[in-house]
Amino acid sequence: MTGTSMITRYLQEWIRSVRPVTRIREDRLWEVDALRGIAILMMVVYHLTWDLYGLAGWDIPIYGLFWSTWQRITASLFIGLVGVSMHLRAERLRSRGKLTFGPYLRRALVIFTWGMVISLVTYLFQPDEFVRFGILHFIATSIVFTYPFLYAPLLALPVGGGILLLPRLLSWRHHWTWAEWLGLAEAPHAAFDYFPVIPWWGVTLLGLVAGVSLFSAGKRRVRLTQRPWPPFRWLQLAGQNALLIYLIHQPLLITALTLLGLIHW
Repeated sequence: MTGTSMITRYLQEWIRSVRPVTRIREDRLWEVDALRGIAILMMVVYHLTWDLYGLAGWDIPIYGLFWSTWQRITASLFIGLVGVSMHLRAERLRSRGKLTFGPYLRRALVIFTWGMVISLVTYLFQPDEFVRFGILHFIATSIVFTYPFLYAPLLALPVGGGILLLPRLLSWRHHWTWAEWLGLAEAPHAAFDYFPVIPWWGVTLLGLVAGVSLFSAGKRRVRLTQRPWPPFRWLQLAGQNALLIYLIHQPLLITALTLLGLIHW
């Protein structure tokens, strides 16, 4: 494949990544998409709450136990499903004898590019707290880092668990600005969205382990109905539009709150 064709293929995938899915794809495991749909709805609720706190001035304990736990569960669902999805894709590619790094690298580049778009937009509006390494930057990085474990998924369990525990063992963090993305900076810059490799990569690896445990050859080990109940169909559709919803939900929320007179600029 020539350099030009690789760039063309990447651009096509980048555009396709936010193309609305209006009819549910039935060739995917509905429970995975439904879980992603739950995560995206939890994220919208959290960001709406944050907007009411940070922009509308409502007295909401956004950094209290309840909302902090809500935010961590939401992020863990998203990030864990990255590992599950990587396993499912690997099973499909293996069945065709095409398990290579290329598809994963292109996906990572697509997601990282959208992450950089968010970095640019947040820098224009809030340069002191713009997103340097948010969840999209992290997901893209974790896809690249997790790829070798597709060939040795059993190693993902101890490595993932170790990474989750690593912050408790690190007593030698320094003022290394360049190490913020790794989670090794003692005092990272303030940002709206910050997901360092340590410890969050551990969640991706454990998601891979969950994918291997729950799905074999792309098929579920646990018996479930082939078509979910109608409410889960809506969650399934939301999960299949997760990236698009992620990118547009905050502008829509802020616009709606402004029109309702809750935010004053």
